[in-house]
Amino acid sequence: MTTNPPAVSDLEGLTVTRTVTIDAPVEKVWAAITEPEHISRWFGQRTVLDELALGARGVFSFDGYGDFPVLIEELEPLRVIAYRWSNDNTRALNGTDVDPEHSTVFRFTLEPVGAGTVLTVVERGFGTLTDPQAALESNRGGWTAELDELVAYVESIA
Repeated sequence: MTTNPPAVSDLEGLTVTRTVTIDAPVEKVWAAITEPEHISRWFGQRTVLDELALGARGVFSFDGYGDFPVLIEELEPLRVIAYRWSNDNTRALNGTDVDPEHSTVFRFTLEPVGAGTVLTVVERGFGTLTDPQAALESNRGGWTAELDELVAYVESIA
């Protein structure tokens, strides 16, 4: 498995960023971050998405943490996808409705490099959450662990 540096948080800008290199073509990485059957293999335990389209809704489920409504806010196939998600654990979550006032957006960008892919995730919007600093730190650790799982998963199927 390719080894990558951990996610970093920007306390002033309230963002979490991580860039990883994956020894797999963009098409495989794209499938892993957009198709529910693949997302569930590395990010949480269950993923439901209405469709792969701008404005599509769904849910990411994590054992021990619950269901997190998501909304696709940006979509440029094989290059960019951004998910808004209601991930404020101290607020009641309502089915597949994302609360735009209390949510963050994580944006994946993919860039082909040789036979592999460089994937960057930037999550922003922590200032809208109940405890921005705690959420920022939690998600920094989360992106380090989850993207390591993504790299291992995609490289095992490449």
